[in-house]
Amino acid sequence: MIEARKLEKVYEMDGEKITVLDGLCLTVEPGESLAVVGPSGAGKSTLLNLLAGLDEPTGGEVVFEGRSLGAVSQTERAILRNCKVGFIFQSYQLLPELTALENVEVPMWVASGLDEDDEAHARELLRRVGLGERMEHKPGQLSGGEQQRVAVARALANRPAYVFADEPTGNLDHAMGKNLLDLLLNLCEEHRVTLVLVTHDQELARRMKRRLRLENGKLAKM
Repeated sequence: MIEARKLEKVYEMDGEKITVLDGLCLTVEPGESLAVVGPSGAGKSTLLNLLAGLDEPTGGEVVFEGRSLGAVSQTERAILRNCKVGFIFQSYQLLPELTALENVEVPMWVASGLDEDDEAHARELLRRVGLGERMEHKPGQLSGGEQQRVAVARALANRPAYVFADEPTGNLDHAMGKNLLDLLLNLCEEHRVTLVLVTHDQELARRMKRRLRLENGKLAKM
């Protein structure tokens, strides 16, 4: 379980303080699928980064499986993320010099080094996302939709308990976005993964079991 307790995030721009999250509270239950919707600039990506331990709050805390992320070192937090969390970035964040297969293998290599089983697992994930014939291609040789599918496979590489997805279909057309979401939901259900995604797409959000709206720094039921 992940909890956000009175979470605050304040940025300072040109001497002015901008409050993005204002005492936000949230509990993410194991195995659920949750969509957080809201307009651009509402703080959806900020919230996702805080829940995943990629950023630190100005106030409040994130409690990750009973441990406050603010009480662990950066090294411990990085290990926790690598072992427990898969993150799908809106801009893919693939390493351009690596092939699709190598990009998927990176989290496993960071965790414990690669062995034959890890490589077989990475290849199977790429086949599952429809890239069995594109494994040796680098990101620059792949379309946007293909890069996003590599990002999905990479997020699942370490068999995480949680997947966080930041506008996972934002750069795709409607049909491709629907197919990607179908794939992501099926994979998460198959592996019993908790899925939290942020989006401005109401149709996509309706596919999740629970939906919340982020506005004025707080969450509300939809």
